[in-house]
Amino acid sequence: MNELKIKEKAHKQMLWFSMISMTMMFAGLTSAYVVSKNREDWVRFELPQAFYISTILIVLSSITFYFAKRFVKQNKTTMVTPLLVLTLLLGLGFVYFQFQGFKQLIDAGLYFTGKESNVSSSFLYVITLAHLVHIFVGIIVLITVLYQNIKGKYNSKNYLGIDLGSIFWHFVDLLWVYLFLFFYFIG
Repeated sequence: MNELKIKEKAHKQMLWFSMISMTMMFAGLTSAYVVSKNREDWVRFELPQAFYISTILIVLSSITFYFAKRFVKQNKTTMVTPLLVLTLLLGLGFVYFQFQGFKQLIDAGLYFTGKESNVSSSFLYVITLAHLVHIFVGIIVLITVLYQNIKGKYNSKNYLGIDLGSIFWHFVDLLWVYLFLFFYFIG
């Protein structure tokens, strides 16, 4: 096995271990949410409309990242930078609408902490904020991938960075879709 294949395998294994750990963390948080729903002080609420918009944006960002990686593998490099920029903008739009969702929750009287807070809204904030931390990491990854692409690093024979970045980005996107559906149906 050549050195590049060994490096690729090691990086992918580390990424998968990280994603499995993140999955376990969110499984624990959502399990705690389900168990806590039996409390007497549990409050039901509707998801903010901004979360619907952010969900659409994050799904679109996965699609643009997918095509960016596909075009790198096909050596259609002129298409890659615009798609990566669009992915980044959609990711930033996701973040913006997440914060708009927090504003809508506050406007509805659902607070993270304090006398007016409740367990159900606090769980929503904790889980959503934990996901946002991972999105911020994904945005840093996107910026790095974009920079490396602009420098001409990626082509059909060398695309490990964009491959790892897309795997992580798709993971955090799928994680949000899971969380959104979880809150929509279970919340």
